[in-house]
Amino acid sequence: MSIETHGIQNWQGPRKYRNSEKLLASSDPYWQAAADHGLIDIHVEAESNNRLIVRETGHEFINMCSCSYLGLNYHPKVVQGAIDALEEARSLGLSLANTRIRHDLLFRLEEELGELFGAFILPGVTCSVLTAGILPLLASGHLAPGGPRVMVFDRMCHFSMAYVKPICADETLVLTSPHNDLDYLEDVCRRYPNVAYVADGAYSMGGAAALDGLRDLQERYGLFLYLDDSHGLSIFGEHGEGYVRSHLGVDPLTIIVATLSKGFGCGSGAVAMLGDRRAQSLLMRHAGPVGWSSNMEIPIVGAALASAALHRSPELGDLQRRHQSNIDYFDELFPTAHAGNGLPVRRIDVGDGDRAVKLSAELYRRGYYSSAVFFPIVPRGEAGLRIMLRADLGREQIAAFVEDVKDVTGAGL
Repeated sequence: MSIETHGIQNWQGPRKYRNSEKLLASSDPYWQAAADHGLIDIHVEAESNNRLIVRETGHEFINMCSCSYLGLNYHPKVVQGAIDALEEARSLGLSLANTRIRHDLLFRLEEELGELFGAFILPGVTCSVLTAGILPLLASGHLAPGGPRVMVFDRMCHFSMAYVKPICADETLVLTSPHNDLDYLEDVCRRYPNVAYVADGAYSMGGAAALDGLRDLQERYGLFLYLDDSHGLSIFGEHGEGYVRSHLGVDPLTIIVATLSKGFGCGSGAVAMLGDRRAQSLLMRHAGPVGWSSNMEIPIVGAALASAALHRSPELGDLQRRHQSNIDYFDELFPTAHAGNGLPVRRIDVGDGDRAVKLSAELYRRGYYSSAVFFPIVPRGEAGLRIMLRADLGREQIAAFVEDVKDVTGAGL
């Protein structure tokens, strides 16, 4: 298969949707229940992550699901960075393939983030766009020696990565491993000479990849690691390089992707951290939507440049420490399955999807938005509430939220 076509002509769509009628029948009642309780399609004015207001009713609530872990989405310097870039460029973008021409502001951001994170940087609109462009080339053998690689997707990897399985399957063998099962992965490495593992660094539903074990498998078998660290960027590392980058280097056998819309605070945009310039050049030219769709718009680039400057300042460390303190405080008040892991995502498991929706609705009535998660977001029988701990939450807000959670979960709802 040529590098230009990526082997997509026989694609029949993600396997997840080939049995869509059964899937929708299983999940839609919960979504409908959430809609009936007013928990989706909410329109708000927002003064901060801690004060969202429904214009029609005046209902005010704290967003307990914001992924802006350091609160940078409201930081005056990040907001001003977007304004400054727009005034400098006097345009939202160049509106053509970045493979051919890209704005100097975007090139400056690539250089700045490269120095900040110690990697070659490939920017993209979203992690989904980066992943859709990169994984087929990884599967087909263009990113590392040895030809096509057997692609092992962790069972719990983010949908943006699992979505690309059918395209990769046109290039090579695609397998799905049990979650964090290093024995399974090592067995695949023993049976096949070239293997790549696709997973999250910090998982969106809680928990993290077994990075020490993965590094060992990489050293012994030449395992290629493709890890999405969207929930780890900014909150770990001296310069906010992230959870994965703090444990692993970037090299020709490692790619780390991360959104700039969460901890980095920019509302949009994403980066791939690469270990060699050859891969950067190849992907810029051939990674499908990375090159032939528009890249980050000018205001987002400006916000990212301003956030990068904050990441070089002592303020980053202050925010990281405040964030970690809030995580520890929540774990002290309300231990959950992932308590003590230092990551920001917590799940309050209740088992039943209907109950999860009712608990979410009652917390929303009391002034907190905590999203109900249910199948297929999580496995059957593991429905619950998902919350994110942030640096811009006050301790009194965390304590009040925990008291309300204890009250509603103990009320038999």
